[in-house]
Amino acid sequence: MTLKVGQRVKLAADTRLTDWVATTEDPSTSTGTVAGSLSLAAGTEGTVERVVAHEHQSQEAREYERLKSLLDAFGQDMPTESRRQLEEQVGSLEPEWIAYQEQRPRVTVRVRFDNGFILDDAREDVFTPV
Repeated sequence: MTLKVGQRVKLAADTRLTDWVATTEDPSTSTGTVAGSLSLAAGTEGTVERVVAHEHQSQEAREYERLKSLLDAFGQDMPTESRRQLEEQVGSLEPEWIAYQEQRPRVTVRVRFDNGFILDDAREDVFTPV
């Protein structure tokens, strides 16, 4: 399921949100205290304002794509030994490429609820279409 901007959605389950406040002036430390929490009930409706797909392509998958493109474009004109080496490199990277293609990109959304609250950077799977 991919949500779209302007689409009406509702929370699929009760959702508890918590925020922290730093207790030191040194931002490199991770100490803090809970400032509070807010619970939104399942079924709370709102409108999708933004959808962001976060793709993570490994270095190996990028290299496969680059080398495969070279092989496809120039392989016929390459010396036999160079082409064979390139084919071997492409073949060794193919499992990474297949794994990348099978991945489902992580999608986050920003939803403005009818009650005025805004939930940003939420996974799309916590919502269902209305």
